[in-house]
Amino acid sequence: MSYSGIEKRKFPRAIGRFIVSYRILESNGNSDITQTRNLSLGGMLLTTNCQFKPGTNLALEIRLPFDPNPIMLIGKVLESKEITKDIIYDTRLVFLAIDEKHRKIINETVGYYLKKG
Repeated sequence: MSYSGIEKRKFPRAIGRFIVSYRILESNGNSDITQTRNLSLGGMLLTTNCQFKPGTNLALEIRLPFDPNPIMLIGKVLESKEITKDIIYDTRLVFLAIDEKHRKIINETVGYYLKKG
């Protein structure tokens, strides 16, 4: 099913499964590991094992193919929607800040996957 409404995204999204560890920024708890569903310069959609309230800040560590080192980011939850009852949630995030080096790596990754797609 494709979306036929007005496109509000500033940046194109590439479908891709990249490994991400995440935790609530303000907690010192353990991180969970998951995969992205899509990625853009502005944010990502990932699958989480719990629902987050909109506005929750997550510390993210994402591994991308164009850099051997993980990229550390902070993302703010826009929406966390239940997909499978009490097990799987699609969580949409907007990135709060990206330095120029990581912006370039994300841009390269998105560009590559959009051409490949």
